[in-house]
Amino acid sequence: MSDLVNKVASRIFAARRNAEALLKPADTRESKLKLEQQRAREALSAKTERLRALRLAKEAADKEAAGPPPVRNRKVRRRARSF
Repeated sequence: MSDLVNKVASRIFAARRNAEALLKPADTRESKLKLEQQRAREALSAKTERLRALRLAKEAADKEAAGPPPVRNRKVRRRARSF
């Protein structure tokens, strides 16, 4: 009986080892992919932040160069009197 239990246990352990051996490369690829995706997100975020800072600086420079907005003289229209 114990011989049968040992055989079953060794088969279970062998199956587990085989499954882990098959899954290990997939786990490695998955972790590398996740790392690459994280790096790409960080690079995109840094690029976006840099471009935003440049845009805000340009807008501020343009606003400063334009000076104050022109003052518009409003003409008061008088209604024609009807006699």
